Amino acid sequence: MDRILKSISFIFHPLLIPFMGVAFYFLVSPRFTPKEVIYAKLISLAILTIILPVLIYFLLKTLGKVQSVYLKTTTERILPLVLNCVIVLIVLLRILTQTQFIELYFFFVGILISTMTCLILAILKFKASIHMIAVSGLFMFFIVLSIHFSININEILALMCIIMGAVATSRLHLKAHNNKELIMGFFIGVMPQLILVNYWLN
Repeated sequence: MDRILKSISFIFHPLLIPFMGVAFYFLVSPRFTPKEVIYAKLISLAILTIILPVLIYFLLKTLGKVQSVYLKTTTERILPLVLNCVIVLIVLLRILTQTQFIELYFFFVGILISTMTCLILAILKFKASIHMIAVSGLFMFFIVLSIHFSININEILALMCIIMGAVATSRLHLKAHNNKELIMGFFIGVMPQLILVNYWLN
């Protein structure tokens, strides 16, 4: 059980969630997008949101700015969160612009707002769960996509509820967060995606 719960934290790591959201969007979107464009966007996104942050982590660890991948203290979180905000801005400006994919654009605007909120809380010495921020934001994005495209993805949404519960259980089991930090993470993930619906859902 210990290994399973640890695996859940790695499988649904916050670095992987934006890529999952974009991949799911291209999978269910009724709009025609050339395969070459989809592959280019996914590869660019993987490089910027997964590979680059991993390389930055090893650089920060070498420089002594972080002690472990878990970022256990609020002080350790500040610089990685700042750098992640920069990466998300690059994605918004260069990879997923509003004129190309408005749904994905505002998905990443929501990610940016959530990341900035988490950063502010870290500065204030509160450690919200980044795992919960990520999976709850993805869950809300899936709900809005189902409404936007009028598609039935109830099974996926039910699975996402199970995943959120599993992630929360995993973080509690690993003593990475308490209930308050998990609940705060949930709302930080959901609310920006919900508020931004007004700008693109039709």
